[in-house]
Amino acid sequence: MLSPDENDVLTRVGPSTPMGDLIRQYWIPALMSSELPAPDGPPLRVRLLGENLLAFRTTSGKVGLVDHVCPHRGASLFYGRNEAEGIRCVYHGWKFDVAGQCMEMPTEPPESTFKDKVRAKAYPCTERNGIIWAYMGPRGDPPPLPDLEPNLLPEGHVEIWTALRECNWVQAMEGDIDTAHLALLHLGSVSPDELIPGTFDYYTVRDRAPRYQVVETEYGTMYGAYRPAGDETYYWRIAQFLFPFYTLIPTGVLGVQIRVRAWVPLDDQHTMFWSIGVPQTQLRTNGRRASSNGAPFPGTSGGPKFLPNTTDWLGRWRLQENAATDYGIDREVQRTQSFTGIDGIHLQDQAITESMGPIVNRSREHLGTSDAMIIRTRRRLMRAALDVRHGMTPPALDTPALYRQRSGGVLLPRATDWVEATEELRRAFVGHPELVPHA
Repeated sequence: MLSPDENDVLTRVGPSTPMGDLIRQYWIPALMSSELPAPDGPPLRVRLLGENLLAFRTTSGKVGLVDHVCPHRGASLFYGRNEAEGIRCVYHGWKFDVAGQCMEMPTEPPESTFKDKVRAKAYPCTERNGIIWAYMGPRGDPPPLPDLEPNLLPEGHVEIWTALRECNWVQAMEGDIDTAHLALLHLGSVSPDELIPGTFDYYTVRDRAPRYQVVETEYGTMYGAYRPAGDETYYWRIAQFLFPFYTLIPTGVLGVQIRVRAWVPLDDQHTMFWSIGVPQTQLRTNGRRASSNGAPFPGTSGGPKFLPNTTDWLGRWRLQENAATDYGIDREVQRTQSFTGIDGIHLQDQAITESMGPIVNRSREHLGTSDAMIIRTRRRLMRAALDVRHGMTPPALDTPALYRQRSGGVLLPRATDWVEATEELRRAFVGHPELVPHA
């Protein structure tokens, strides 16, 4: 368990907090390019790390991300005019470019040089493969973008979607590095008799208590969770945490799955979840989930359904089912078919992590052996945050190639060193045609 002070270090992300200062060192996925579809279009309210910001696309297609407050008299630039390479406040006409420099002050005398002395707070942005990235850190020359595999593939090969989660980013992220809950939360109503022997889910359901090995990496942490498979083999689920908020989950076959997830703190109590990856339909492999009749398991078929976006600070990508609707739980389905009665793996995860409250009280936890990855990752995050306070460079910040990683499931002989044996399979941008069956 953590003390209240340690919990604050782990979870708080506002300006001048240890964790907030750490995360600001890295590029942050701020919004999808499709959310600013047209030059000179309407600006968009965006909250990041506790700051209320305004995103806009200029005539030339550049993206600006500025403080929504006009530095003149405090009016919101959300009501401004996006025109001719800048956002113009409609109160007195002050206009700002994507760097925050004041371009025009119509209410000042023509000879005034005051505009050259005024800047709006602005953060650099860049775009890559459908994502607008923001840098909110102290460097005048930002670090390179991380080499996340799906963000470097040709456009059209990758699926991107986001969803708002109404809880702190750490408790949301920790669901991704907790493999034990798969066998209960998502597959708790499934028995081994319903599964095809030899599939990954068959081994998962046959033994719902995996053993863990956790290691620290140059870029974060990694676990191998193993269960008996054959007499001489283990089924390993290998997943990773990468600084500052990325996870690689083990839902596919190691060496084939290409997917990264991000848990971006909007503020202390709200998180934007990102899923960036090659759709599973393009990655048919011999380890994919299968029931005996080929049908989806009860409770696992529902995809995310969204409310219409609104223009408020937290109005983007909210799920249709939420705490107000008890996540659509069907008690009869829970009693007779599904372990949770909540349809959809993402929604099940969302219900659980939000049910902990906006920020979970970790001083009341009782952690077990299945929480080894969570314990190690918390320590790694807090240590890195405090190291930044002492002037140290955060992990992997200037080495984008460290992010070239994969995760997934694999069968290995029991005597094998799993870290050494999977080194090549965990390497991104490496093809493994032997893992994909012929059509």
